[in-house]
Amino acid sequence: MFLLNLLHSFSWREVLHHPWRSAAAAVAIMLGVALAFAVHLINASALSEFSSAVRAVNGQPDAELRAASGNLNEDLYARVAQHPSVELASPVLEVSTYALDAQGAKKPLKILGLDALVAASLSPALMPQPNKPAHDAAPLASVGKGLAADAVSVQDTVDHRFTLFEANTVFINAAARSLVKSQRIDIITGLQISSAQVAGAVAAQGPALAVMDIGAAQDLFGLQGQLSRIDLRLAPGADKATLLRELALPSNVQALAPGDAEQRIGNLSRAYRVNMTVLALVALFTGAFLVFSVLSLSVAKRAQQMALLGVLGLTARQRLQLVLLEATALGIVGSALGIALGTGLAALAMGLLGGDLGGGYFAGTAPSLQWSWLAAVVYGALGIAAAVVGAWWPARAAQSLPLAQTLKGLGASVRRGKGVLVALFLVAAGAVLVWTPVVFGIPLGAYAAIALLLVGGIGLLPPLVALAYDRIAPYVATRALPMLAIERARRVRETAAVAVSGVVAALSLAVALTVMVASFRTSVMQWLDVVLPAPLYVRTANTSAAGQVLNFSAEQVQAISALPGVERVAGIRTVPIQLDPALPSVMLVARSLETPAKDLPMVGSPVAAANGVPADAVPLYVSEAMVDLYGAQPGQLFKPNLPLAQQNIAGAATNLIVNPSYYVAGVWRDYARQFGAVAIDQRAYVRITGDDKVNDLAVWPSAGADVREVQARIRSYIGSQFAAAAGAANRSAANAGAANSGTGAAQDAQAAVGKLVEFASADEIRALSLKIFDRSFAVTYWLQAVAIAIGLFGVAASFSAQVLARRKEFGLLAHLGLTRRQILQVVASEGAAWTAIGSVAGCALGLVVSTILVHVVNPQSFHWTMDLTVPWLRLALLCAAVVAAGTITAWLAGRAAAGKDAVLAVKEDW
Repeated sequence: MFLLNLLHSFSWREVLHHPWRSAAAAVAIMLGVALAFAVHLINASALSEFSSAVRAVNGQPDAELRAASGNLNEDLYARVAQHPSVELASPVLEVSTYALDAQGAKKPLKILGLDALVAASLSPALMPQPNKPAHDAAPLASVGKGLAADAVSVQDTVDHRFTLFEANTVFINAAARSLVKSQRIDIITGLQISSAQVAGAVAAQGPALAVMDIGAAQDLFGLQGQLSRIDLRLAPGADKATLLRELALPSNVQALAPGDAEQRIGNLSRAYRVNMTVLALVALFTGAFLVFSVLSLSVAKRAQQMALLGVLGLTARQRLQLVLLEATALGIVGSALGIALGTGLAALAMGLLGGDLGGGYFAGTAPSLQWSWLAAVVYGALGIAAAVVGAWWPARAAQSLPLAQTLKGLGASVRRGKGVLVALFLVAAGAVLVWTPVVFGIPLGAYAAIALLLVGGIGLLPPLVALAYDRIAPYVATRALPMLAIERARRVRETAAVAVSGVVAALSLAVALTVMVASFRTSVMQWLDVVLPAPLYVRTANTSAAGQVLNFSAEQVQAISALPGVERVAGIRTVPIQLDPALPSVMLVARSLETPAKDLPMVGSPVAAANGVPADAVPLYVSEAMVDLYGAQPGQLFKPNLPLAQQNIAGAATNLIVNPSYYVAGVWRDYARQFGAVAIDQRAYVRITGDDKVNDLAVWPSAGADVREVQARIRSYIGSQFAAAAGAANRSAANAGAANSGTGAAQDAQAAVGKLVEFASADEIRALSLKIFDRSFAVTYWLQAVAIAIGLFGVAASFSAQVLARRKEFGLLAHLGLTRRQILQVVASEGAAWTAIGSVAGCALGLVVSTILVHVVNPQSFHWTMDLTVPWLRLALLCAAVVAAGTITAWLAGRAAAGKDAVLAVKEDW
């Protein structure tokens, strides 16, 4: 209670006397907490929404059977459903495609084919709810016609429920309602557009979803006899391990637990979420240095008052506690404001970005804000902890004050050696932690190393100031004003280090982020030059999931190759393969690899197979993530779980590779797929799987041919394919006596081409990729600006406190003949000298941190490497801007102390 009273009577007076200085520290904590809490709320809300949607789609089975790649054969369902340990088996077909909204734009749509008779108990959120038919009940109102009314009602109910099994009939969730036009929805199926009747709804939330009968879905997408998964409910007392052993599942079939899908989603975005949170905490880290700066100067200014309190009975421990209480109060105020501001920022960001901060992991979701008291308490506690940590050294200084010496105004002796030794120890500890392995996939050791290096580097500022200005002093000895500025920096090096510590912390992190982003961007540009060799690209879908059903056949690829003006066409097939149930899918890329060293952005050179690898083993080229996550070592055998052709499985292969084995022939960089990719020559892929379809086309026009003319010819060909398919469907419907099912015949063929395929030149793809990259890292630029602003707040607070305390000095200089303008020049020169050394130190520390980010954090977080690129001009401009801002800040702070009051301040000494 005594300390609380002292906090009110003693510390509060200091706040009232210098409100802006305390406000700067509280604002720094507020911004740090706000940014970190907002990032947490956005990511947590998006992840929760996405996980809820996955749970609704996957239902509540005891287990589910999926193919590691491709689809399951329907014959497996019959065998599984008849097993006595299986109480219920539900076949499911998942198809990712697109639908056209009212404006004709393509929107992602997931279609689930279910057996409604067995899916209700396993996936209640997916159970179709048919629309109720409207009837005119007035003629049946009389009692005499009651039996007739009941008979009609029963018949309507029976007929109504039969809509669950009708072809071209879907039931949609709330997110898909925007795609409905006149109770119909246009769905893209290959190179045609099919129209389905919307007969009701499903309760599942999340992205746009449509449910239909599984047989109708198989017919619609040409997937007869194929399933995506089989959901199982086991009989009471049945053991899952025993069941799986008795079923003797094919090697390509995996038995997954219900929570595996949610775990995969969490793993998919975990590194991104962690890195975004760490970036947001940059401002809080800088805020701790600002608290350190403010309280260090405050303790120095109030040293005589604290010494007097010590003489009157305040113990050394109580002085330490008093300063820590002051920091805690600043932390509480800043954290409370930060939680409120962070909530508002999160709500604003989700309204504008839909829960996606640029990473693309939660694209298509529009989550609602899910506020958490626990998270608020945690991040509020982080803000308070940052303030207390920043106040620890000033509190220790207040504790160790020599009372008698301080009361005489002589100050305390400076023990420089101990501080330097501690700083060197922190730097050494950081250097060791850089080499520690990841913990749960997070580079905690690297993050701790960065923090220790920053703290240790800032601790070495005083000897750095002495070293630099001892060398400069002889050159300015004959010039009065520069000599005064340099000499003060030399004599009060600890004060200078305190003043610029916030700038050093902020600038080092800003430099590190600038170098890291520049390195990544340059590496991505070089990567795009290799992976985009053709002038023109044609694709059916911009997601790998949709590409499984929206693709070009081998005949269509051959026809496009024969078009006038086309020299060569190369197809690209992408297929997701599940190697680990806990991790997201790995992407198999089948493309022409005649010269892998040129066709792929290789890391090193291709390697030959090691001893023991079969001579006919198929070469695979894996991305860097495959080496980290799956141990795919060059030259060694590796099993990618490719979808084998049915003839291959049966052993009656014709021109197929029977029982293939594979080895890793090289490693390449892939910035598009964080969790791994495997490249295989397309000819080998077709001989193994029998799958000759492709998702994308790379087109090389003939010499002298115009790219736009080639694109027009391809568009015309696809339009003719669309018109032919639409005409055949209409004739079939007419022969059956049915109404037009809406297969797109009513649409102009050429207009439909733009909805079925996308054309892009290599330059357009490169520009779009870099635009997405810049948008993804836009938040880092804001964080840099916030960190620099907080550091400059610290400089302003430091100089404000110092110049007010130095009015006697300025008065003496005025009596010695210096004008007010010259005094301001001295103060501005001090600001320039201090921020210049801070800029040099911050830039050097930033380069060290950027090296850790590029060569340690990024490979450990995202499993890819990049080349270090230092944008020297940009860094020079950044440092120059900081020096200029520090100079102006010092000049503005000095104006208040260099007036007439400064002359009168020396009166008491006369």
